[in-house]
Amino acid sequence: MHRRKFLKKIFLISCSLVTLKMKLFASEIFKPFNLKNGVFVNNFIDQRKNFKDFWKWRKESKKPNPISFPLAQNDPRYLQQNKSEKTLTWIGHATFLLQINGYNVLTDPHFSKRASPLSFMGPERTTLPGLEINELPVIDLVVISHNHYDHLDSQSVRSLIKRQKNNQPIFFVPLKLKKILQNFGAINVIEHEWWQVSKYKKLEIYSVPVQHWSKRSISDTNKTLWCGWVIKSKNFQYFFVGDTGYSKDFINIYKKFGPMDLASIPIGAYAPRWFMKDSHCNVEEAIQIHQDIKSKKSIAMHWGTFQLTDEPMDEPIQLLNKFTKKNNLSKKFTALQHGETIKI
Repeated sequence: MHRRKFLKKIFLISCSLVTLKMKLFASEIFKPFNLKNGVFVNNFIDQRKNFKDFWKWRKESKKPNPISFPLAQNDPRYLQQNKSEKTLTWIGHATFLLQINGYNVLTDPHFSKRASPLSFMGPERTTLPGLEINELPVIDLVVISHNHYDHLDSQSVRSLIKRQKNNQPIFFVPLKLKKILQNFGAINVIEHEWWQVSKYKKLEIYSVPVQHWSKRSISDTNKTLWCGWVIKSKNFQYFFVGDTGYSKDFINIYKKFGPMDLASIPIGAYAPRWFMKDSHCNVEEAIQIHQDIKSKKSIAMHWGTFQLTDEPMDEPIQLLNKFTKKNNLSKKFTALQHGETIKI
């Protein structure tokens, strides 16, 4: 009898230890954010390039000539009236229109001439937006990945708010970005930590960790968080990666969500590798992200819109075609023309 009680006690202690170990493992993977000396840091690297590195790159940089790409013939009227079909439209760079269950979601809206705080200098758009703001349907949700000027554009946000002044979209932003959106005129702003979830009617919106950084002025480096976004509806989930270097975060995202039905993955702004590797994946790493999250369909982004870095603007798409063909992924990881719409 005593032996049975003793064995039962040992069994219960063992179960408690296993449960505790699982909880510790889960908390290690699903950390809400990392702070070090008052700034946000990534999960798998604890370093960032400094101004000396940036200046070295700028002195050595030999940017190729900018290239413009043809626009797909679009049907804004169909998108405005569509209430039933799932669609994805690439507007350019990291800006997509996702239509899902009758809701319209916009990612990192950028419709301006430059990705810059200045109207007269900075990276200039080489390919026009695939849709103009006045051609959009009424937007329900906007997700912002981080505060860099090619992803968070004040003019585009202000124009969107002005267009829908009596029916503003809800803006989902990473931690500490709420104030800047409010300064642009946004009323409905929800901040997220990593792994946080919000519900909007029949959608679930999750923020997830990616490997990047933030900066919008001289003194605010990494003072705001960055993230990717997973948007879920019944039997469907879409992953907007945002801007990222390759990391094990994508394996952890798969552990949390399982396979993605659709993903938008960046493939450009990766050269030179000594400077860009930690924050921008190259094409092979983008393919690895696609495989890590076991996406049924991935669409390339972050190429062909701005000349940001040292690789030729058409190189990412050429390499994507080459590597996906080599790995029998040509139908699973593809690129769209600016303005092209696909039905999901």
